[in-house]
Amino acid sequence: MDEKNVKLTSSEIGTLWGEYVNGTMTDVINRYMVSIIEDEQIKAIFEEAIHTFGKQKQQISNFIKKEGFPVPIGFTESDLFKDKQRLFTDIFCLNYLHIMTLHGLLGHSTSLAVSVRKDLRDFYDSCDDDAKKMYHQTIELLLEKGSFQRDPLFYPAKNPEYISSRDFADGFFGKGRRLAATEIISISFNIKKSIMAKTLSIAFSQVAQTKEVRKFLMDSQNTADQQIKAFAKIMQADNLPVPKSWETEVTTSTDSPFSDKIMLYHIGFLYQAAQNYHGTGLASAMRTDLVAAYEGTILKNLRVTKKWFDLMVQNKWLEQPPLAPNRNEIAKEV
Repeated sequence: MDEKNVKLTSSEIGTLWGEYVNGTMTDVINRYMVSIIEDEQIKAIFEEAIHTFGKQKQQISNFIKKEGFPVPIGFTESDLFKDKQRLFTDIFCLNYLHIMTLHGLLGHSTSLAVSVRKDLRDFYDSCDDDAKKMYHQTIELLLEKGSFQRDPLFYPAKNPEYISSRDFADGFFGKGRRLAATEIISISFNIKKSIMAKTLSIAFSQVAQTKEVRKFLMDSQNTADQQIKAFAKIMQADNLPVPKSWETEVTTSTDSPFSDKIMLYHIGFLYQAAQNYHGTGLASAMRTDLVAAYEGTILKNLRVTKKWFDLMVQNKWLEQPPLAPNRNEIAKEV
C-alpha cells in the first residue's frame, strides 16, 4: 500500500494546523528582530531560522492541501509594521530565539508522537533535526557572549540514599528539606518561561494600539511576575540563584512593529504552553509548598487564558481549527 494515499488522521491534521499557525507567528517576530539586530552573529542565526521555516511552511501547506483542508491564515506580513523603532536589544532577541526553539523542539516531538504516516514522520524528523541544530547554535552563542543562564549547581553526596522519612514531603509548612535536583528542573524552566512572558507583556503593552489589549497585557505581566516571585521564594529559601529578569532588554519605544492580533495571540500561546510545563512540575513535586505553588499557578493561568480567549473571539482574531463532523446537523440535511 502506498502510504501517501492513506488519509491523515485527525491528530495528524491537528498537529500540522498548529505547527502552521504557531510557526507563522514566530516567523513574523523573527522577521522584525532580524531587521533591528546589529550583531552579525545573532543576525545570521535569525536569517537561518527564517529560511528554515520558509521550507517547513511550504511542506506543511502541501500536506494540508493534499488532504483537502484549507491552509490556515496564521500570521502574515500584514501583522508586521516595517521601519519602526527598536523594541528589543540584540541579546533579548537571541534569548527569545532560544526559548522559542525549545518550544519548537517540544512541539515537534509531540507531533511526531501522534504521527503514523511515514512521510509525515520523516517531515517531523527533519523539523526536529533543524530545531536541534538551532538549539545548539543559540546556546553556543549565548555562552560565547556570557548571557546564558545556567541552572544552580549541586555538590555530590558520598553515597546514594533512600528516602527514610515522610518529612521529605514537607516544605515551608513542615520541618522542611532542601530542594531535590529533580524538582529544580521544572522550577528553573518555569521561571525562565515566566520571565519571557513577563518581558514580552511589558514590551507589547507599550506598543499595543487598543486599550483592551493593553490592559490584558498589563494584567498578564502582573500574573507572570507573581509566578516568578512564588518560585523564586522557594529557591531563595535554599540559597539558590534565581534566573535574572530581562526587563532592561526592552527599550522605551511606543512605536508598534506588530499588530495587536499577533501580540495578543503570542501571550496566549505562552500561557497555554506553560500549562504543560506547570503540569510536569506538579507531577515531579515532592514538597507540599511546591505542590501548592504549582496548583496556584495553574489556576491563575486558567483565568488568564479565559480572558485571552474571550478577547480573541471578541475581535474575531482566533482562527478555528478543523472540527469533527456534526452528525446531527448532517442527518437533518437528509
